[in-house]
Amino acid sequence: MLSLNNLQNVTYNPIIPFVETIPGQLVPGTLIVIRGHVPDYSDRFQVDLQCGSSVKPRADVIFHFNPRFKRTHCIVCNTLKNERWGREEITYDMPFKKEKSFEIVIMVLKEKFQVAVNGKHTLLYAHRMSPEKIDTLGIYGKVNIHSVGFSFSSVQNAGMSQLCLPFVARLNSPMGVGRTVVVKGEVNRSAKGFNVDLLSGKSKDIALHLNPRLDAKAFVRNSFIQESWGEEERNITCFPFSPGMYFEMIIYCDVKEFKVAINGVHSLEYRHRFKALNSIDTVEIDGDLQLLEVRSW
Repeated sequence: MLSLNNLQNVTYNPIIPFVETIPGQLVPGTLIVIRGHVPDYSDRFQVDLQCGSSVKPRADVIFHFNPRFKRTHCIVCNTLKNERWGREEITYDMPFKKEKSFEIVIMVLKEKFQVAVNGKHTLLYAHRMSPEKIDTLGIYGKVNIHSVGFSFSSVQNAGMSQLCLPFVARLNSPMGVGRTVVVKGEVNRSAKGFNVDLLSGKSKDIALHLNPRLDAKAFVRNSFIQESWGEEERNITCFPFSPGMYFEMIIYCDVKEFKVAINGVHSLEYRHRFKALNSIDTVEIDGDLQLLEVRSW
């Protein structure tokens, strides 16, 4: 389960430039978490996932992540192979600000890197070279780094069998206070929306209807009780989904409400409208996604 607290091999306050051998294999599901601060005088910094640390000839850089603060504020991503840069991929939605702290989470997936900054999805970068060759992390430029850590838990099912949609399954035991449901999947590139529903198999009442709508950037929640929908809830500080992104949705049942987190970041609460929690025994999922795993405990 995606957790930004159980990091391994954490290095604190490294001197920049910082070049370190990565202490494990970057298999799909690996997280690299970098926390730091952008000084006022910074014009740029970069995080490079490299093959070795050779300077002459320069080591291949499989993923170059380069926030720039001069003129246009943007993030440039690229790959360096045989000392030649490829085509730049530029993101103008700039999450870094001078004199502000940041947390970068780089997730390695089967076909791409996925980057979130300060808990918000920032960009995807398709692999141009195999990430299995990466053995070194380099951080360069004008930046202060507080900590660098890794999580080597792999994504089960990543890139393997997808679960068929619509997906319907019984929970291994009924819902109740303290119970958790985890849904792992990938949003389709042309997604309009999808839904995750927790319901009572007997009455067909939907206790919790979670419906991210990507075209409207709305995360709709509702309940369907006694054959009618209630009032939609939509308020959210930050819409957490983006086309093509991998996500882990954690639904936790508390005394008064469900709590939902996406990729380790708390997203919303939903007060119980359907009170018979222990008759909630079924999960249904459908829509514009590739479903990789559903677990409950």
